[in-house]
Amino acid sequence: MAAALQVLPRLARAPLHPLLWRGSVARLASSMALAEQARQLFETAVGAVLPGPMLHRALSLDPGGRQLQVRDRNFQLRQNLYLVGFGKAVLGMAAAAEELLGQHLVQGVISVPKGIRAAMERAGKQEMLLKPHSRVQVFEGAEDNLPDRDALRAALAIRQLAEGLTADDLLLVLISGWGTPAAHRDDRYQCHGHPPLVPAASVMA
Repeated sequence: MAAALQVLPRLARAPLHPLLWRGSVARLASSMALAEQARQLFETAVGAVLPGPMLHRALSLDPGGRQLQVRDRNFQLRQNLYLVGFGKAVLGMAAAAEELLGQHLVQGVISVPKGIRAAMERAGKQEMLLKPHSRVQVFEGAEDNLPDRDALRAALAIRQLAEGLTADDLLLVLISGWGTPAAHRDDRYQCHGHPPLVPAASVMA
């Protein structure tokens, strides 16, 4: 045992064998390359589902700015476009829509989760926020994803806007997500028979 204790310090000070060193470096480089590839894949996946890019894939204006194309349908614009929406990603979608539509957007009302604007500001996500003089009115509510008075106020404001439109107006509806608090999932399934088939994020007119 004494002899072994005398040898260990010398082994600790001994240089690594070149082959062992090269192998360690190669493994480290390989791990770093895999980590970088994983990061790039993650950022690409997240970028593909950001509200702004998703909305721009669904909406576009013709070069003259007189027609709105929603997927494969065209709508004539005469400063007759209104917007409503609800869901977690709708704040960013509305910001992108207002930037795209400009003066064609007359008015909008959206319902978003309580605290989402402050969270976006803290995260530095300015592109997810409406401009200071936006034509879109934002209602925050449904704290902890539960119905409350603020969510009801938002729903009533959306209904009031929609009921005031005429046959010459266009209404752009932005919907993001489908979620129900765990405590209510059983009730929801009893009503529907199965989880409703609603897309994670959709744009409709």
